[in-house]
Amino acid sequence: MTHFKYPEVIQETIKALTVKDSYKSVCHTHFFEYPMPSGNVIGEIVNLTREILFPGYFGDSPVRSESIHYYIGVNTERLFELLNRQILAGLCFQCSMSDPEKLKENKLKAFEITKDFIALLPELRRLLTTDVEAAYLGDPAAKSRGEVIFCYPAIRAISSYRIAHALVKLSVPIIPRMISEMAHSETGIDIHPKAQIDEYFTIDHGTGVVIGATSIIGKNVKLFQGVTLGAKSFPLDDNGNPIKGIPRHPIVEDDVVIYSQATILGRITVGKGSVIGGNVWVTNDVKPGSKLVQFKPKDSLYTEGGGI
Repeated sequence: MTHFKYPEVIQETIKALTVKDSYKSVCHTHFFEYPMPSGNVIGEIVNLTREILFPGYFGDSPVRSESIHYYIGVNTERLFELLNRQILAGLCFQCSMSDPEKLKENKLKAFEITKDFIALLPELRRLLTTDVEAAYLGDPAAKSRGEVIFCYPAIRAISSYRIAHALVKLSVPIIPRMISEMAHSETGIDIHPKAQIDEYFTIDHGTGVVIGATSIIGKNVKLFQGVTLGAKSFPLDDNGNPIKGIPRHPIVEDDVVIYSQATILGRITVGKGSVIGGNVWVTNDVKPGSKLVQFKPKDSLYTEGGGI
């Protein structure tokens, strides 16, 4: 057995870690003048956005009617400053070479995107107000809308999703995914920022919910814990690699309820007004108004109102 002295161990480890083949697929080339995305700053951005959208529930400053204009103004200016820098970092993240002209172009683009996002804040508040209402009316245990905003993990996850989705629609790379994964870590709810979710959306309890990137969810949809809106096996190209960018997740129409641990897979449609029971595995279209539940005798599934 070879015995290394302390300095020799360090030098041998450094030598092994700097072999190009060992790091070429996990190393990011960062150019000095380009900002890097920051998880800490992105977390601050999400919290600051929540302060603006739900004044009085987040942050330390008291909010009164006579001071709310100042309160919103200061926070919005701060949000613009932080977000502009992180959007620029996202735009620069995939740059393969240092290019002063490209950096200048990205700075102008980041400014315009940040401006467009700020203009979306009133619509984000409107959407989240409907989500709060859906959670409050859908849970007999909820004492107030304030309790829903302040305590419910679904609102934290959905608010992060709506922020991230707005950035996706503005073509911001990587930053939306960082936001959604932070919410996933915090709440156990995994909503891909590319998913399309309409108003009055709620998740009861929430732990273990997964909503894939190409999912489309209509109005007034309620999910319970452990629900998966996922994809089946991915089609492969001629080289055996997964084909990306194709619709592969479910479409859930308006007024659908999906109970705990249900798994809905593939590009199928769950029709308007349907109810999907717990622990059900669904890979075919569900007609509008259906009720799909477990059934003990003989058949494993029992359907009312049209079947699957």
